[in-house]
Amino acid sequence: MIRFTQCLYGCGTVSHALKARREGDGGARGGLLAYCAPYRPIVFWNLTRACNLACDHCYIEADAGAGGRDELTTDEAMAAVDGLADAGVPLVLLSGGEPLLRPDLLEIAARARDRGIMTALSTNGTLIDRGVAEGLADAGVGYAGVSLDGASAATHDRIRGRAGAFDRALDGIRASIEAGLRTGVRVTVTRENAGELDALLDLSTGLGVDRFCLYWLVPSGRGRDRHGDRQLGPEGVGRVLDRLYERAEALGPDRIEVLSVDAPSDAVALLDRMAAAGSASLDAARQLLTLQGGACSAGRRVANIDPSGYVYPCQFAQDEVFRIGNVRERAFGELWQDAGNPVLTAFREKEGRLGGACGACADVGLCGGGCRIRAYRETGDLYAADPFCTAGRSEPET
Repeated sequence: MIRFTQCLYGCGTVSHALKARREGDGGARGGLLAYCAPYRPIVFWNLTRACNLACDHCYIEADAGAGGRDELTTDEAMAAVDGLADAGVPLVLLSGGEPLLRPDLLEIAARARDRGIMTALSTNGTLIDRGVAEGLADAGVGYAGVSLDGASAATHDRIRGRAGAFDRALDGIRASIEAGLRTGVRVTVTRENAGELDALLDLSTGLGVDRFCLYWLVPSGRGRDRHGDRQLGPEGVGRVLDRLYERAEALGPDRIEVLSVDAPSDAVALLDRMAAAGSASLDAARQLLTLQGGACSAGRRVANIDPSGYVYPCQFAQDEVFRIGNVRERAFGELWQDAGNPVLTAFREKEGRLGGACGACADVGLCGGGCRIRAYRETGDLYAADPFCTAGRSEPET
């Protein structure tokens, strides 16, 4: 996660609010979550594979008939929450599939609240009305990220596989804002919708959301099948980053917080643009990104639990070879602190093992060696060069 607004201005609307909410913890549970102790991770929890949409890039291959396949029971989910709390996890992102299709969602969120864990919701927004939004707020959910993959119904509904999804998502965003939920827009950018970036930002600011998250396509789930024809090439990526930078700078932190997700090399790209523009915040931004310890946090500051309770280094690593264990068998903290676990070791001790351009790059401390899952999917080698990165500098810039 590369926080364009925070780096440009030293703050961000959502990050600042969460920091204030947890000021007694010095902000470590708010805007500076990315900089807290490395093995107290943010957990992405896929509660279900069931979904009322059929997005063609879904990393977990969710659909209407996918729910209930060995998913954690309510009792097991509650025990998992207790394990997360005992491990000191500061934030859990409740996802799916569509998490609102899980009948006990509010119970799970409330249990997390009662155990001192902040929660956020990742949703397609189509099932949110005012009553649902108020229920989420009452259960302690502090933020709802709603996916919009197009600035028009034509684009969004085509990508999401259901007519009417766009209008219902907009209704869900409005209901969330009216209920007092911090709300953001999440866009997975591809060849199909990259031309709508400005319109999506305009739509987001017009709706009054707090955060705009640009996600890059990762070759996992159905995204793996569509990756070749949907992923932008280097020039397209550069144009998107140019525009994201320009808009983040122009909008400022009082309007919306802008960030990119799932491309650790964006840290380098952001600093390059700040340097070219002579930004007064360049040194501070470099410090922030360096303190983050590498923008790829998989297996360190990020963890994933799938619907069946299996734990992975991140939500895109849902492959049997990357299973750390299962919360049905051992508490999350025991799994996460197991120094002998080979999967955790592979992700936590990647420095010195990276090959290709990543192994020679002077900026590896900023990006953490890029996305290891992209490298693995393309080459079968966890330590190969990140195929999405276009930086690959072997000598430090002077």
